[in-house]
Formats: sequence, structure tokens, C-alpha cells
Amino acid sequence: MGKKVRKEVEPPPKDVFEPLLIESKAVATVVLMLDSPEEEVLAKACDAIYKFASKGDENKVTLLGLGAVERLYKLISHEDPIVRRNAMMVFGIMASNHDVKKLLRELDVTSSLLSHLVPEEDVVIHEFATLCLAHMAVEYTTKVQIFEQGGLEPLISLLSSPDPDVTKNSVECIYLLVQDFQSRAAVCELNVIPPLLDLLKSEYPVIQLLALKTLEVISKDRETRIILGENQGLDCLLKILETNEFNDLHVEALAVLGNCLEDVHTMQLIRQTGGLKKLLSFVGVSTVPDIQKNAAKAIAKAACDSENRKILNEENVENCLINLLEIDDDGVKVAASQAISAMCENLASKRVFGLQGIPQLVQLLSSDDEEVKEAAVIALANLTTASPSNASAVAEAEGIEPLVKTLNTERHGAVANAAAVLTNMATQEPLRLCIQSHGVMSVLTEPLRSASSRVQSRAALTVAAFGCDATARSELRNAGGLGPLVELLHSKDKEVRRNACWAVMVCASDELTAVELCRLGHCVLSNSALDILEEINQSTGRRNNFSEAALERLLDNNLSQKYSQMGYLSSSNVITDGFYDYGKIKPGVKLLSLEELSMQELADRRAIIFINAKPQEDVLAVEEKLQHLSYEQTTLSPFTSRKSSREKVRKGKGKKEEEKMKEVEIVSEVQDEINLEDVQWQPPPDFMLMNYIHDASETILPLTTTREQVVALAQFVADKMGGAIERDKLHDFSWELHISEIKFELKSNIVPIGKVKKGTFYHRALLFKVIADRLGIGCSLVRGEYNRGWNEVKLVDDSPQGVTGLLLPPQEYIVDLMFVPGFLMKQESVEADQYKYI
Repeated sequence: MGKKVRKEVEPPPKDVFEPLLIESKAVATVVLMLDSPEEEVLAKACDAIYKFASKGDENKVTLLGLGAVERLYKLISHEDPIVRRNAMMVFGIMASNHDVKKLLRELDVTSSLLSHLVPEEDVVIHEFATLCLAHMAVEYTTKVQIFEQGGLEPLISLLSSPDPDVTKNSVECIYLLVQDFQSRAAVCELNVIPPLLDLLKSEYPVIQLLALKTLEVISKDRETRIILGENQGLDCLLKILETNEFNDLHVEALAVLGNCLEDVHTMQLIRQTGGLKKLLSFVGVSTVPDIQKNAAKAIAKAACDSENRKILNEENVENCLINLLEIDDDGVKVAASQAISAMCENLASKRVFGLQGIPQLVQLLSSDDEEVKEAAVIALANLTTASPSNASAVAEAEGIEPLVKTLNTERHGAVANAAAVLTNMATQEPLRLCIQSHGVMSVLTEPLRSASSRVQSRAALTVAAFGCDATARSELRNAGGLGPLVELLHSKDKEVRRNACWAVMVCASDELTAVELCRLGHCVLSNSALDILEEINQSTGRRNNFSEAALERLLDNNLSQKYSQMGYLSSSNVITDGFYDYGKIKPGVKLLSLEELSMQELADRRAIIFINAKPQEDVLAVEEKLQHLSYEQTTLSPFTSRKSSREKVRKGKGKKEEEKMKEVEIVSEVQDEINLEDVQWQPPPDFMLMNYIHDASETILPLTTTREQVVALAQFVADKMGGAIERDKLHDFSWELHISEIKFELKSNIVPIGKVKKGTFYHRALLFKVIADRLGIGCSLVRGEYNRGWNEVKLVDDSPQGVTGLLLPPQEYIVDLMFVPGFLMKQESVEADQYKYI
């Protein structure tokens, strides 16, 4: 046997480092290991960091502070697949932290993440890259980045991935991206519908849910709905609704169907296949509030189209909605009320709801939930618009009281629509009177002060609807509602201003309210309603038909203001008791009331001529009894306030005890009959004027023609006012002294016209107008310059001689009351010009 040779083991080279196993419990050390050039170290460090980060958000913040994110960002593109995979896993779970996401946006990691969504990449990398993108896509800036970097296409391709986690993350990311309209339009072009419909068959509910949510968003676009119908998407949705085990998906499926039903074509398609009946019956048997609510919302969306409303009406959708009003869930009640509002555009549906749904809606007005109350009152507003029968049904359902109470709620929509319902009901007089009995005008004062222009507009319109009744106007006036109404005339909102003008026009239908409106302004120093309306009418941009009518109505029912301001009263402006001629006033100057003027001290100014041919028995009785007192101070001056009169009576006590006792007895007796302080102030009666009117009625009315009546009345007036005056002796006619004597006698600036025995042009013209109005003779009253005034009458001249049956148009004449009483001057004649100006 040969010799055995022993082989010696060679020692390792001197430049080779022996393998070293390191066990570290410090996370900072492991983070430093991410800078290692060795792939095995990197892989193990990433794995350890993944486990650490998975334990909670605090650990992610710790890693962020140690600079792990920047190092991991470099590693997700590492050439070694294991290192790349492990780094991406850490990236995916750390992106859920807000601070980490902020840093990732700064590092602009989206392009790198998207580059890893290629088919040849590892499925784990797909999973965590899409997870990271889904976390980051919550922010708008990241959505834009993903869209601009072409991220939609690879994400859509991953919807078909065999890995459920990849699918779930991809569809979630797409769902977040399509919230933006650019991505929503782009996904349709990338054919996203078929893979999304496939996901509805997934065995994972979360994937199905995300797919439905994505479909709900993108189906808001009409093009998407068409594609959805072409791919049998409606059948898929209906199958989900028919499957009880998918009840957790029913709400979202209904939301998608609701979008699809907006299209008439889709609605017809669903109806033809029997899907609409299935849908309505499904809603009828369901007891899940969210399903019922979404179904009602779907109907509301569909009802935006007239053809859809017709189809829904034919399928008896009204019964379904009325039943939903009975559900004990506020969200369902709101959605059902909104659907009813939408369906009201269909007249057939409106009739059905009027017969069955109004009582339920009225009940909802008493709900504690303000949103329910608002939705119900909006539905009632739509139901009662142009429908007297439905307005009556609201009253029959005892809806008036809760509607009036709704005017005091805080939600502007509820207040505005409650006002709209009441306005709709006010077109019927019995309902209007019933509503008025609930104090609606007093309640409306607060909505008139609302900061909402919508509420202001509706409240003003409601005032206009109820202001046609004198009692309602009185209630508004007493409640202080005229002030805020006048304020609305200043509104910059066109509709508010228009409706406020309308309300003012209606409210100015009686003298008391018209006078009050003329005196009210935005504040004490601001313009009155009259001034505001004049300003509006001078503006081409702000003027409207109602502003012009309001100004005219306001003046026509406050003739004292009209004549002082405009110097003209037409034949239709009939002077009644309480009228007074203050004289011409400057623009912007408020005309004081007769009572306020009666309080003023005697002054050297133009006398105020007033008209009152109405006897006042209470005042006369007081005067008669007080005149029995022996002291001058006890005389009741016609223009002394009742309060001051009583004080004068008390001051008139004599020194003798008997007279003192007698005075006290008389004053007590008078006050027992009538409480002087409680009686509203009224001007004293003008007995002489009463006699004038009586005498004129007996002598002038029997005359056969208007021309004869005008001439006779002119002569009558001239006779009572000092007779005819020669033109060249007009300056000797001392009427000023006569008026001054009357003022001194009455100790007042106010003079009853019957007291004037020497009257000039404007006195005679006023008396002529007053008596002519009582006798039914049409004439106008015009104020001229320099104490001039005249009357204009329209008379029909006789036919030319030899011509019969010819009806001539009326001619306008000026009536001479000064120089040749009864002489009629044609308007454009020289005589008329001389009478007016010379």
C-alpha cells in the first residue's frame, strides 16, 4: 500500500472579514443599517423596521424622526427584489401617518410608486405601493400628481389582479381619485366600468362596497350612466337588491341606481325590464332607514325630469313616498319630503298628494327636528302653489297654526317657505281671514327684520297678500311692522325691493296706514317711505312697476301730503274729512300730522286750512258742558289737546269756595261721560262747511247738466269767499288780514275753511274741490305760484249747429272763481294763462 499524504487546511485570506451575527434592540441602530451596502443587511433591517412600524402610530413617528423615510425612499428602487419588496412594505404601512404623508409629498414619491405598478413587478410590491398611494390620495395635491403622472391606467389594470389586497387598494385609490372631476372624466375613457362591475361579484364585501362607492361617484356623469347601462350594470345592481345576503350593500346600490334614474332613457329601460316595480316594492318592504332614505333620494333625483315624473306617477310612486313619511326616522322623513317636493311639478302627483299626503306633512311641522320641519314646509309650499284645493286641504288638516308658528323658527328656509304657504292660502278669502285670526301680521314683523334676503322677500310678499284687509293693516301697524317694511325699500336685492314696494302699495290702501308710511323711515333722521319711493323711481335700474304704483297709492291715500308735495289733486282724488292744506313743502321735509300742528304755538306763518264736515258728538258734548263754566280759562279751544284742556279747567278754579266746588262738579261730570285722555285726538267739526255742503246739494244738484252745475258752484263758492273781485283792485282785497284775525281768534295756526269769509285763489279753489267732490262733480285742484290755485274740469261741448248725433271729446276748462265767477276758460287760452299767472 502506498503512503497516505496528509492534506493541510489553508488559512483564509488576510483581507476577508469573518461573518458576524449582530443582535440589536435599538431602533436607531437598525435605521442606520439602512445605509449598509449589503443586501442581506438591508433586507433584514427593512423587515425589522416593518415589524416595529406595524405595532402603532407612535413607532412610525419615531422612525420618521430617525430619518428612516428618506433612507427607505432610496431602497424602494433598489436592484435587489427582496430589499425593494421589504422597503415597499415599510413604505406602505408608514404612509398611514399624517406627518409621514407630508414628508412623502415633499419627496415626490408618487412617480416612483407608480413605476412599480407594472405587471412584471412582485405582487407584494403591488400591494404595498397601492396601499401607499391610497393613503396619500386623500390629499388633493396628491390626486393631481397621480392624475398628471398617468397613474389611473396602471391602477385600473390592477383591478383584475388575482390578489385581493392589490384589488382592494387599487379600487380604494381610484375611488379617492374620482372625487376630482378630471379623474372622473378620464376613468370612463379608460374603460373602468367593466372591471368595476366584475368586482361586484367579489367574495370580499369590502371590495364590493368600494366598487359600488366608485360607481356612485362616476355615475353622476351622463356618459358613465350610458356605459353602465350598455354593460348590463343595472341588472347587476338590481340583483344585489334582490339578494338578502348582500343587505350590507343595498344602500350603496340604491345610490348608484338613483344616479342612473336621472336619465329618461335609463328610467324607461328599468321600467321595461320590470326593475322599477321591483325597486319600489323593495323600498316598501324594507325596514332599514338608510335604504328608505336613499330610495327617496333616488326618486327625488329622477323627478327632476318631467318625463321621469310622468313615469313615476304611472308607477304610483306617491303611495311609496307617503308611507315613508310615517317612518320613525328623521332622515327618511326629510328625504321623502324632498321627493314629494320634486314630484309636485307633476299635476297628477300634486293632486294625489293633496288627497293623501298633506295631513302627514302638516304633522311634521310640529317635529322637534328643524330639518324635518323645513323639508315638510317646502313640500307644502310646492303643493299649494297654484292649487286652491291643496291650500284648503292644509287648512282642513289644521295646518294654519303650526305654519304661523314656523314663521318664528331659526332656519331661514323654513320661515321663507312657511310664508309662501300662507301666501298661497291667502288667495281664498275664508282661509285668509282664518289665518289673520291667528295674528299672522304681528308674527311677520320679525321675518321682515331677517338678515336673509330670501326671508325678507317672502315676508314682504305675505304682507302684500294679507294687507288687502283693513284689520290686517291695522294689526301690522300696531305691531310696529311698517318700520321694517319701509327699511326693505332700501334693499339692494331686486326681488326684496320689488316685493316691499308691492306690500307698501297694498298697505297704503287706507289713510291711516298711508300717513304712517309717509312718516316712517329707516331711522328718525332718514327719508320716509315716500322719499325712498321717489328716489327708486328716479333710478332706471331700481325702478319697477310696483314702486311706481306704491308711490301713487301712497299719495292717493294721503292727499294732504300729495297736495303739499306735488301741488295737484286729480278728479279721482276725493278730499275727505281730515284733509289739510299746509302749503308747499320742500323735498325731504316730513309733513307733520294735524294733531302735531295743533300743538304748535301761534306763529306768523301761512295758515293751515283744514277740512272737517263730520260732527263729533262726544267732543261737542264736552265743549257744551265746559262752556257753562264762568271763567275764560275753561273754554275748550278747537285745537287744544284734551290733556291741556283738562289742565286749563283745573286752573280756572276761582277764589270763592262755591265756584270752586261748582267747577269741580262740572269737570267731574264731563269726565264721567268721556275720558278726555283716552279719546283719540280729532279736529273739531266745521259747522259752516257742513252748511255749505247742505245748501249746495239743494241748489246745485237739481241742475240738469254738468256745465250748469260747475258754473253754479263757482258762483256759490265766490259768494261765500267775498264775492267777485275786480282784477285791478285785487291788491285791495285784504284777505291776509282776515286770515290773521281768524288765527288770533282761534289762537291756532289751523283754520277751518268755513271760517274763511274773504278767500283768495287757493282758498276758493280748495272749497270748490271739497264741495264738488261731495256732489260728484269731477274736478282737479292745482296749486300755482304766489298764492294762486285753480280748478280744472272736463266738459263736453255742444255739437256744431246743424250737426246732430256728433259726440265731441271732452274739453278741459279752468273755472274762474275770482273775477267773473263761473266763467269757463279753455286750458290753453290767454284768459286761462292770465288767471293762473297774472
